[in-house]
Amino acid sequence: MRIWDISPSKLCRQHLLGEHRELHAIWSILINGKKGYSKHPETLRWNGKLLALYTRHKKLVNEMKKRGYNHNSDLEYSLARGGAVQKVFIDSPADQLKLLKRKRCRCTV
Repeated sequence: MRIWDISPSKLCRQHLLGEHRELHAIWSILINGKKGYSKHPETLRWNGKLLALYTRHKKLVNEMKKRGYNHNSDLEYSLARGGAVQKVFIDSPADQLKLLKRKRCRCTV
């Protein structure tokens, strides 16, 4: 599971759509109190920061629409509570760029 902390415009198709899927999984875990992956570091860092996660989702959706992808899975804004900014990182944004560069995908890093 990974929610990147870099601009969605830098992500290749695979990473953009993969992050979108995983963001929905984390949202569901946190909103519905699901057990699967609830202790995963990526899930834990978003606990209490649903507003920030909601904002990240909006950025992903904007990029998806720019690329011509359909989007039909909005998040419920009324559930977006807590911190508005994510300041906890598993890997710093600079390290995330390095990780993506090593993957040799089509991300623009």
